[in-house]
Amino acid sequence: MPQASVNDVEINCRESGEGFPVVLVHGYTGNSRNWALTAPALAERFRVISVDLRGHGSSAKPTSEDAYALETMASDVYELLKNLDVSECALVGHSMGGMVSQLLILEHPEMVRALVLVDTAAEVPKGLLYDERRKQRQRLVEIAKKEGMEAVFEEQLKVTPIPEAFKTSPEYIDVWRQQFLMTSREAYIACATGMSSRRSLLGDLASITVPTLIICGEHDEPFLEPSRDMHKAVPGSELIIIAGAGHGPQMETPAEFNEVLMAFLSTVTETAAV
Repeated sequence: MPQASVNDVEINCRESGEGFPVVLVHGYTGNSRNWALTAPALAERFRVISVDLRGHGSSAKPTSEDAYALETMASDVYELLKNLDVSECALVGHSMGGMVSQLLILEHPEMVRALVLVDTAAEVPKGLLYDERRKQRQRLVEIAKKEGMEAVFEEQLKVTPIPEAFKTSPEYIDVWRQQFLMTSREAYIACATGMSSRRSLLGDLASITVPTLIICGEHDEPFLEPSRDMHKAVPGSELIIIAGAGHGPQMETPAEFNEVLMAFLSTVTETAAV
């Protein structure tokens, strides 16, 4: 897997396929493997670059919590793409990766030909459902500080509903554990704080002029309204709600997710220069 030194850290990514670049940015406590059911399908037509954000996966894990600002992660992705000789791409961000992707396109609009935001938000979501999730995450952050990531994962299992798609898949928990534990404690703590205190980007989204697709799982209640808000804010954007999916449609309903994503990317990149 390629690695590049950017912003004084080593950032890892996975590459496959040839053609117009499609960049996949994972969410909180995830990594590039979160796209394992999507990247092969995309690689039949595109050059696919799946990034490990700092503190996640096989990328470097700085020990200072100050190193994990969302803006810094957006800069990492931008510098990585320049290192890979990518001058323009289709950018796909899931959850926290969608927040990073918004920051990247707002700072470097020339880099992004098309944008896909998956189960994410332009500002801290409002409402009782998200308030409860935030309190839950704060409890997990305290466990991370005192006991470490293994203890956090065990507690996460108790409070996180297992998606229906995985209830009959015994290897799901093992894979989830492996990926979760590749996130550093510092990244876990700092990213949780950063996501809950970030400034709203909703007013900035009107400046986005590229084709934009917003996707949300039908059962991802805290992010349904934020998805609608982003759809209203981004001129000409498209919103698709994927039936049967929760917070991770690319993993829970990959066939439906891939069909939607491929149709969008095929349309918006067909005239792009490779």
